[in-house]
Amino acid sequence: MLVVAVIVGAVLMAALARVPIVGPLVAGFVAGVLAGGLGRGALAGFLSGTILAILIMVFLMGAGAVLGALVFGPAGAAGGGLLGAVVGGGIFIAALYFGVLGLVGGLLGGLIRGL
Repeated sequence: MLVVAVIVGAVLMAALARVPIVGPLVAGFVAGVLAGGLGRGALAGFLSGTILAILIMVFLMGAGAVLGALVFGPAGAAGGGLLGAVVGGGIFIAALYFGVLGLVGGLLGGLIRGL
């Protein structure tokens, strides 16, 4: 059930991300209710906020390395991968905002479900 909670939370997080503070809290809350329990709810809320950023970071590193290798050879692959990591790292740091708010919402949702 944790996987379903993370997927539903991530979809809600993507849909509600434009609403400051309340959107990520609501998405984490729903993920926490679906996961059930305090710890599982917090984990589901945090992962729903950060999972997409992790996937984007990995994709950017790979895409940068492949494009760099095609254009500039092995040195370009290293440079492209590094550039992808820097850009992806910026995205990941911004997504920690969603992760922390999702964690708080997941804690509340897990607490409500646990009662």
